[in-house]
Amino acid sequence: MAVTPRVVPVERSNLTMKVYAELEAALFEGRLHPGQRLKIRDLAAGMGVSETPIREAIMQLARVGAVRFEAARAITVAGLTHDEYLELRTIRLELEGLAAETAARRITPAGIAALEAAHAALTAAEAAGEGAAANKANWAFHRGLYAAAGMPQLSAIIDTVWLRNGPVHAFHYPEAPPAYPGRHRHLDILDALRAGDPQAARAALRADLMEGGRALVEFLRRRDAAKAGT
Repeated sequence: MAVTPRVVPVERSNLTMKVYAELEAALFEGRLHPGQRLKIRDLAAGMGVSETPIREAIMQLARVGAVRFEAARAITVAGLTHDEYLELRTIRLELEGLAAETAARRITPAGIAALEAAHAALTAAEAAGEGAAANKANWAFHRGLYAAAGMPQLSAIIDTVWLRNGPVHAFHYPEAPPAYPGRHRHLDILDALRAGDPQAARAALRADLMEGGRALVEFLRRRDAAKAGT
């Protein structure tokens, strides 16, 4: 049974762009989960718009692999296999590492303060066992970091990758919450930013992706192996 997605109404100007932005945010934050069926009529009603901008936004998301057209014209949120996740992580290590390195050269005190606030929200949500809120705060931290690099083309490419990762991270949070062998790597990133150390920022970001996602990688491996009957 299809579940009506949690989306908010949008104003009636630049509708397709605003619809896309809302669906994009829902994917980033994990408000839409892998395999969830999206109905254009329900989305249109939820946002208070006609079906046309919904269709246009869905087509844009399909082009980047965030949603898929299944049999019988069903539209579903794309998931990730274990191998797909690892491939995207390899890409993320390079792209997001570059963004973190550049941010260390350019970020302002206000930018650092915003990242500190996002991380505080993340740790509070994790302590309360609120996976959805934790995922949203984690995205706010990372997106703020990459925006601080001042490289909009790079940020746009990273956004495309996160459209695939966001739903998977959020949906499987209960089974595979992020964990670190030592202190949270966001703290290392913040230390590097305060010190203006680009190489340390890149290294901390890479460690965050590798260590924080280790449980998810193992979960996806076991899930795919079970599906394959091995």
